[in-house]
Amino acid sequence: MCIMLSLWVYMIYCCVGYCTTIPTPSLSASTTRSEVSEGDGEFDNQLDSSLGASRDLLNNENELDSRGDDWDETRGEAKASQGDNAMSGFFNESETKKLPGAIIIGVKKGGTRALLEFLRVHPDIRAVGAEPHFFDRNYDKGLEWYRDLMPKTLEGQLTMEKTPSYFVTKEVPSRIHTMSKHTKLIVVVRDPVTRAISDYTQTRSKKPDIPSFESLAFRNATAGAGPAVVDAAWSAVQIGVYAKHLEHWLRYFPAGQLLFVSGERLISDPSGEMARVQDFLGLRRVVDERHFHFDVAKGFPCLKRPEGNGKPHCLGKTKGRTHPNVAGHVVQRLREFYRPYNNKFYQMTGHDFGWD
Repeated sequence: MCIMLSLWVYMIYCCVGYCTTIPTPSLSASTTRSEVSEGDGEFDNQLDSSLGASRDLLNNENELDSRGDDWDETRGEAKASQGDNAMSGFFNESETKKLPGAIIIGVKKGGTRALLEFLRVHPDIRAVGAEPHFFDRNYDKGLEWYRDLMPKTLEGQLTMEKTPSYFVTKEVPSRIHTMSKHTKLIVVVRDPVTRAISDYTQTRSKKPDIPSFESLAFRNATAGAGPAVVDAAWSAVQIGVYAKHLEHWLRYFPAGQLLFVSGERLISDPSGEMARVQDFLGLRRVVDERHFHFDVAKGFPCLKRPEGNGKPHCLGKTKGRTHPNVAGHVVQRLREFYRPYNNKFYQMTGHDFGWD
């Protein structure tokens, strides 16, 4: 009788401990498909011919941003506290590796690293830190290879990854759709002119001897060569033509399955953008204004503990680089180039990002 009583007490203890620690399941949102409208623009012919042959001087193979180590202290502390739980052994046996239910697919230099690390604070999200580049560079390795890269999750937790180059790679939409047509997709977008300059700045930090921004952005940048023609084949320019890239995605996914996050608002109002993201993912609004502290020196929000204890954890030294001075007429010419594509993008997404 004593043994049976002891066993019953132990079983009740296990059940209570498990129920109090299990995350709240994420909810699915219903979506509707929107039609893709073909747009006209002064530069469409040039752009269409260049999309398949990007002149990529900004290769991201060894990009520090893809490693995701800048913010690991906060997550490490959380993991340590979880490890002290008496039920940690049970959790380890219950955790499994799943394919992502949501992916941050772009864009490069838009704010994807910050968004991912903000999301990793959420207890119902587990995300791989490094960029897998499965659907664009490693697709031949198979889904099991991809799954093995993912962190282990409990039932109800959402697995995520981010690879910004997915948004601009034509083959990726069909490949993700083949994996799961229900995958939720997040795109962080930013003023395409500012994004292009940031892209160039990143490359120049690694290759100081590269040509000037203007000579790369225009086909005939030399004096006396006639009116400047924007080189849409340069990857730094091409990435910012969001409307053309979005057309490929809308052939496979309904518009309601994509969320477009403002890179500017992610800096100026991180809690507001995070509320939109958490709602889109069907999660509780856990990450809010209590988690952010604005770093005036870097010009970026930092993560902090809601209780206000401890030093905020900010973006690493690879973020917040000072941009080079770009002549006003260069910026103006690029704004004229992007204007028709921006307007079309606003119509496609139903949101005016105010870049013009």
